[in-house]
Amino acid sequence: MRVHTKETQSHLTPRMALEILKEGNDRFVKNLKAQRDLLGQVNATREGQWPFATILSCMDSRTSAELIFDQGLGDIFSIRIAGNIVNTDIIGSMEFACKVAGSKLIVVLGHTKCGAVKGACDHVEMGNLTELLSKLQPAVYEEKTTKAEQRNSKNPQFVENVSSINVNRSVKSIIERSYIIEQMVESGEIGVVGAMYNIDTGLVEFYNDVQFIRDEKNPEFSVAELRH
Repeated sequence: MRVHTKETQSHLTPRMALEILKEGNDRFVKNLKAQRDLLGQVNATREGQWPFATILSCMDSRTSAELIFDQGLGDIFSIRIAGNIVNTDIIGSMEFACKVAGSKLIVVLGHTKCGAVKGACDHVEMGNLTELLSKLQPAVYEEKTTKAEQRNSKNPQFVENVSSINVNRSVKSIIERSYIIEQMVESGEIGVVGAMYNIDTGLVEFYNDVQFIRDEKNPEFSVAELRH
């Protein structure tokens, strides 16, 4: 498969970028990896890069976005940090990816059985990790369906509930904390979506209720909806 150029990237819409990722994950799950000349892609991207999507995922060794979505060199910006948390540096990187480098889609990708989420559920404190896990605590507190005695990492459903809430919160936080991204979403230039990777099956589930894409399928969407 060929690498993206400025021209091919510019012709993509956020919805088209989302479909490319879905098709790539389908290939991954079916073990039908696309044939690529990686050295050829190295040469093809030496003068510049035109990634069509930016993916924020966990640093977990099993969650490489390039592999999960069957993408090659120069196809995606991959931002990885424990618990796929959001901070100012990450949002700044996303602003560069979209406003400067032309990415059409931002994906916040959580995953099942996340160790960072488990740590937050157990209120772990350890060195600098304490500050990182504190960014996951709002998702822990927002989970209201689990009884007090079951609110820990030994309860798989509680962990997955918190992981989903964290993805939802991160998607909204990116838009709310970045005027640049907010305006690009509002104008339909980019989309921001949430998703969950299942480490048991390899399947990525894109959340229909956490898709902020303004296009012909969702012409009435406004960023103002996030304020309520």
